[in-house]
Amino acid sequence: MRITERLGIELPIIQAPMAGVQDADLAIAVSNAGGLGSLPCGMLDVQAMVSQIEKIKAATDKPYNLNFFCHEVVPFDDKKHQKWRERLGGYFDEFGIDEATLGNKASRLPFDENVADAIAPFAPPVVSFHFGLPSEALLTRVKGWGSVVMSSATTLEEGIWLEEQGCDVVIAQGIEAGGHRGMFLSRDLNTQIGVKDLVHALKQHLSIPVVAAGGIANASDISQAFDLGADGVQVGSAFLLCDEAKTSDLHRVALQSSAVESTALTNIFSGRPARGIVNKAMEELGCINDRAPVFPYASIEMTPLRAAAEKQGLDAFTPLWCGANAKNIQKGSAKSIVESLMAGLSR
Repeated sequence: MRITERLGIELPIIQAPMAGVQDADLAIAVSNAGGLGSLPCGMLDVQAMVSQIEKIKAATDKPYNLNFFCHEVVPFDDKKHQKWRERLGGYFDEFGIDEATLGNKASRLPFDENVADAIAPFAPPVVSFHFGLPSEALLTRVKGWGSVVMSSATTLEEGIWLEEQGCDVVIAQGIEAGGHRGMFLSRDLNTQIGVKDLVHALKQHLSIPVVAAGGIANASDISQAFDLGADGVQVGSAFLLCDEAKTSDLHRVALQSSAVESTALTNIFSGRPARGIVNKAMEELGCINDRAPVFPYASIEMTPLRAAAEKQGLDAFTPLWCGANAKNIQKGSAKSIVESLMAGLSR
């Protein structure tokens, strides 16, 4: 398979970077199991990021992936947030949250020169991006380290654009995928399609490897992805219950309940569409709410609500990120899950 050769891995499985539910431990375990472990860096400051990379380097000599966001930073919109806070006022009262303490700082920052300076000494084997790619200068710098560059495409147009900009591997993120949509050329959710159609379209037009992502939870799903022509697969939700994941107890309970069968795209937690298990906030506010502030500022209001609710044992305001095909995901070590995913496959 081209993807194993391109990434220097044994198995054509990439562990999806999942901010908030994992750290270096999961990346290390998957890499040591023969796949490509990924470290989500979008919510880490430079010091924490370097510490996590050092932990990976000390625990494995296998390739690993560092993942970053590439969103455009826009100014804080005071009027937008005021309207949103008016809508959330009843929840603030219920949980005793003082709006004056909320601030105006973004929780996620895009890949920039400071981050590049920090990771340059490591020359990471693989660097992946979400929401497009960084500037031409930054991309040239990353490729200059010898790093393989991957990025997510949610449409054929995005995949073509990524290849034209110099991306080495395209991740075909189908509408079934859990977590944030990687869409960047359009904000129209009507452009989003299933992984099967997306992989088929990308394979018809791209000359670089295409990795299927979204709704891939077992060996049968992987076999189907290969039959469609995918060069590899990216798997996220299948690892949410594994020993090395940092998935919260509330999130784990939801994943093992019947609620896991009801997922939807929502923008209320971060400001960008992302797939998760439907909970109270999504039901009462609407999964897609035009009043929600833009990414990543929406988290300013939702984070304290989440913290307050979780103290009471409630997942009402917790983003329960999860793919559309996560029923019956397994517990156990990451190694055992990788082995299960590859079981019976001849490739």
